[in-house]
Amino acid sequence: MAYDKFDIIKSTAVPLPIENVDTDQIIPARFLKATERVGFGDNLFRDWRYNTDGSLKADFVLNNPVYKGKILLGGMNFGSGSSREHAAWAIYDYGFRAVVSSFFADIFRGNCLNIGVLPVQVSAEFLDRIFAAVHANPETELEINLNDQSITLLSSGEKENFDISSYKKDNMLNGFDDIDYLQNIKTEIQEFATHLPL
Repeated sequence: MAYDKFDIIKSTAVPLPIENVDTDQIIPARFLKATERVGFGDNLFRDWRYNTDGSLKADFVLNNPVYKGKILLGGMNFGSGSSREHAAWAIYDYGFRAVVSSFFADIFRGNCLNIGVLPVQVSAEFLDRIFAAVHANPETELEINLNDQSITLLSSGEKENFDISSYKKDNMLNGFDDIDYLQNIKTEIQEFATHLPL
């Protein structure tokens, strides 16, 4: 498996109600030297989390111990900008398994799905209600059910469904990346190949 299987997550959430968060803000370009998916979490939102002397910025949400969990709540148009995969890697490496927003940049959405981070797109109205609930009570939990393609605000029972391609859904349920998927159907591929004309 390329990453942990994703089925149902029940977790508190970290609210980042900022619109148009781009990939350079998620992981600044100066940290893109590595080619493996490890170590990027330390520099997630680096310039927002740290002062120039390396000390933590107390007013940034990731530095607030009140907020924690496996779900990141983002504003509209989350993940815009460049196509760097490292932005998704940093989110996964930090410990988030899902990002909830009212709109995702397409390339960022694809990069997340390729490495085991579920992008959950909801209506702007539902996202506002989630933000309000989490700000009112940081212990508020969300349940994301990939099988049902639903997200539930457990404090009120409000629920919305989200879209995901059947291929990516199956991969996430099994913890597969594209290579794992091909390995899993290797026998069928070989069988098909035997029937091809030479």
